[in-house]
Formats: sequence, structure tokens, C-alpha cells
Amino acid sequence: MKKTAIILVNWNSFDLTAQCIRSLKQILDPHSVTIILVDNNSADGSGAALQTAFPDIQYIQANDNLGFTGGNNLGIAFAIQENCEYTVLLNNDTTVAPDFLLPLLEFMDTHPETGAVQPLIYYHHQPTTIWNGGSYYHEWLGHPGIRYIGKQLSKTPLQNQQPVSVDWITGCAFLARTALLKEIGGLSDNLFMYFEDIDVSFRIRAKGYQLRLIPQSVIWHVGGMSNKNKAKTREGFVNPVVHYLNIRNRIWIIKHYTRWYYLPTVLLFNSFYIAGILLYFLVRLRWVKFQTACKALLDGLLGQIEYTSFSSTAAK
Repeated sequence: MKKTAIILVNWNSFDLTAQCIRSLKQILDPHSVTIILVDNNSADGSGAALQTAFPDIQYIQANDNLGFTGGNNLGIAFAIQENCEYTVLLNNDTTVAPDFLLPLLEFMDTHPETGAVQPLIYYHHQPTTIWNGGSYYHEWLGHPGIRYIGKQLSKTPLQNQQPVSVDWITGCAFLARTALLKEIGGLSDNLFMYFEDIDVSFRIRAKGYQLRLIPQSVIWHVGGMSNKNKAKTREGFVNPVVHYLNIRNRIWIIKHYTRWYYLPTVLLFNSFYIAGILLYFLVRLRWVKFQTACKALLDGLLGQIEYTSFSSTAAK
């Protein structure tokens, strides 16, 4: 295999990250793969514990919680420094099939017009049910979607094992040419997390490259554990920051990528969409989330988020 970096970002998640690393150690031809673990200044000591448990992987300690974007950018900078031909962004709450990497690399090696690929992703707790069978983007709604979610493989066209063109690739498992990530400046640090995968996918497509899902490559995903409370509170399980970043970054994507002739339907749809979220929080008396969502709406509409490349993150 070509020299490949696989980046994991850990934040207070020893068990999930350790499980992911153990599955990665079973992949074929591991000598060509560098596992890069970036710890986002975990408060529970999980970063140091992972470094002790897996001393043979590359460990990077961030001095602050840089989010999904900043943490991955540290890893991307290291992959560039090590002259890795390919870079994989992989969620730490995933496990992979031993042969998941080979189909992705083989396709990239033989299709230079492709800038990034993703595997077929199943639910971890329902190993034969699809979590992501490829993503699309409704331009006339300004809304992303996922194909075949909740379906069995046998009930989708993916069973023919042909690569599928996608509009964007989920950051859960994103393999790209390292030189291309360097060219576009990595992920946008200021997005922190959520919608950063749509943004980087759109920037790759703007360079003239295609995006593909490769069904022969398979992984399993737990999903959203780092931003959920273990016990339900009056505000629910999900941390309010999740709603803030989702709403703010959704608006940012719309502002940057919506063609003028889609604006009427995009604005109409998203006005109802966000109003529905606000109404839900009001009805459920979740005041913190309601206020957080209102702030996200204002910050998204009035604020400016500028690109911050991987190089500036690496310098922190």
C-alpha cells in the first residue's frame, strides 16, 4: 500500500478510541500505515492513558480543545511532514474491517480524477444496518442528506459493489490525497465541528475533483457519544453546543455556497427548519438550548468565519 496516515482525534473517550485503535491494528499491511492520535486536551487523562496503552502510534498532544477541525489539522500537518500520500480522517468512535483500507487506496490509485473517497458505514449497535451509504446536498433547499440510512445493504443499489458518486463525504471516514488537503489548507478551524466535512468536500470539488463512496470498504460507527450526557437532564441528553454549532455552521455553509437563483427556496426552507427547532425547545421548556439556538442564529447571520488553515493550527 501507499504510505497512508490515519488520524484519530480523542477527547475524554479512552474506551471508544482504544477500541478503534485495536481494530486499526488488524488492517492488512499495517507497515504502510501511520496511526496519528491527536488528544484534544482531554480532562479525564484519556490522552496520556492511550499513549501508554499504544506506545507504537504517533501521539500529538494539543494544548487546548481544538475541536474536530483543529485536531485533525494537527494530524494533517504531521501527515504532510511525513510525506504520506494519503490521509484518512477517522472518527474515534468507529471500528473498521481488516480490509477496509485496500479498496479505498486501490480506487484512488486508479482514478486520479477522484479527490476523496469514503467507505460504506454501518451502525455499530446494528452491524448490518447502514448509517451512511453516501451523502447528497439539496441545492434548492440548502440541506444535506444521507442515502440509505437505516436500510439493509440487500435493499439498496449498493449491493452491486459499484462506486457511487456523492456530493460530500462524511468526516466520519474521509480518505483524501494529502497533497490536495495541503493545497486547500485542510479543514476550516473556525467551524470547530459540524458541516466542516461539507465545506472541505465542496472545496475539493471546486478544484475539479470527484468524490466517491466505495461499498467494498466497510466500517462501523457508534455516533455522537462525545457530545451526549450520560444521564438525561432537563435540557435532554445532547450538549447545547451541538445545536449552536449545527445552526451557526449550517447558516455559514448556506452563505458561502448557495447560488443566487436558489436563494428563495433555501431561505424559505431554512427559516422554517430553524424556527421548528426554536419552537421545539420552547415547547419542551429547554431554555438554555433555546437561548443557545438564538445566539447561533445571530452569529450565523451576522458573524464572519474566516478560513484558518492547518498550518496556523500546527503553530499553536
